[in-house]
Amino acid sequence: MDYPQYDPSLPDRPLSDDELGKLDETLLSLPSEAAMNVEALDGYLTALLLAPTPVASLPAAQWLPVVWGGDGPDGKPFPSNRKRKDTAVLVLRHLNNIATRLREAPDDWEPVVSVAEVKGQELVDAEDWCIGFLQGAAQDPDGWGPLFDDPALGDVLAPIVLLGGDEAGLSDAERQRLEDPQARDELSRAAVDAVLVLLELRQGRTAAEG
Repeated sequence: MDYPQYDPSLPDRPLSDDELGKLDETLLSLPSEAAMNVEALDGYLTALLLAPTPVASLPAAQWLPVVWGGDGPDGKPFPSNRKRKDTAVLVLRHLNNIATRLREAPDDWEPVVSVAEVKGQELVDAEDWCIGFLQGAAQDPDGWGPLFDDPALGDVLAPIVLLGGDEAGLSDAERQRLEDPQARDELSRAAVDAVLVLLELRQGRTAAEG
């Protein structure tokens, strides 16, 4: 299956709210249980962009079908090849927009996460985003492995792992923490902050290499 390759030099064409909503509807309507929603997709693409191995160097066929749970025979899970191509183009546009925001205005970058108002307070829940992020990190295990194992960075990435990782190995204290909306909000905000820490690390290494 041929897919358009990610090209970071292409003009940035952000998805409108309507396009983002339609992309979410498309992904949620697919029969594959492994298909992402837009929150998981946003986290997935963010991890690909922050990975030590540049996503632009990866064949799109390696990472793109993961978004919808993989390709099957006869164009499944999509009803047509046209629908699959249209979806791929929207995903690539969103990837390019995230890349632009992180590169040009990281302080203004905002992930796609759930926000609920509880007693007049906005509480963030980034569980789906973190699940997607970890799926993105899994595309470059050799690159991400040392980052997760690093003593300092490991603590920074811990909220992403706690929110998006396998619950089977959690302690009772961690489970209780995840059941508390306030604690989930704190973890979610820390997960977002972790992206900025990783971005600074990446930019620092690039400057040093230059």
